[in-house]
Amino acid sequence: MTRVREAIQISLFQLDNYGPWTVTPSPRRETDLQALQARLYADLADFVGKFDGYAFFDRFDNMIAVTNGMTEGDHERFQEQVGNQYPVTVSVGIGVGGTPTEALGAASQALQEEGSAQDADRTERLATEGGTNSSQGELTVAHFDVVDVTGEFTDQKAAGETSLAIQRATVSLASYLREEHGGIARFVGGDNIIALCPSLDSDAFESAREHVQSTTGIDLQVGIGEGETAHEAGYRAKLALEECRETGTRLRRFGPRATIDQ
Repeated sequence: MTRVREAIQISLFQLDNYGPWTVTPSPRRETDLQALQARLYADLADFVGKFDGYAFFDRFDNMIAVTNGMTEGDHERFQEQVGNQYPVTVSVGIGVGGTPTEALGAASQALQEEGSAQDADRTERLATEGGTNSSQGELTVAHFDVVDVTGEFTDQKAAGETSLAIQRATVSLASYLREEHGGIARFVGGDNIIALCPSLDSDAFESAREHVQSTTGIDLQVGIGEGETAHEAGYRAKLALEECRETGTRLRRFGPRATIDQ
């Protein structure tokens, strides 16, 4: 029998005093800042990946990750790694909630209670809202992308126009999932959007697809995966999305719930 996960754990990783640091003693080159952010995100993705978690670059100076199974000590080890390898430090808020949005909200609140992100006295804080979560059960990950993005956009339109179209689709999808289901959707590169969702039936994902198409004119396909960890659910979502691409269907599901064609 499928075990429905009672709570998801999301961690908010926030660079300490980052804004003032970027202009002290004088403004730093933007390319240097972008390189630092990219390396730091790669390190975070590798670190949480060891625990079968998922990381999202979000705003780079603020990054989020699904961290079910990671303890406070695990988070502290990442903070130590950053402190040893970078000229900046990172504070972390850990939140647990019934939906991804609730968990991220709890993580944000926990960290905000430690002080401002630009407070020089707030460094390497680790804040939790109700402790960490190691509960077992199904996680749901949905992997969306644009149908025939190469033929419809990449090979036909200017790169800037394509980028804006995918941004519109991302905002439309992320807003819909957050407001309707407490889900979190983030752009992850190319034409790909990954969503962390509570347990939803396939009709809910079809409604999300229809919303994006009606508001932006962009046709998305989606693979939905369920698993004990974010990695397992995400991999199943990728397999389901590949079936969409191969068969021309718009929605596939890999997990305990039945696969449907659209």
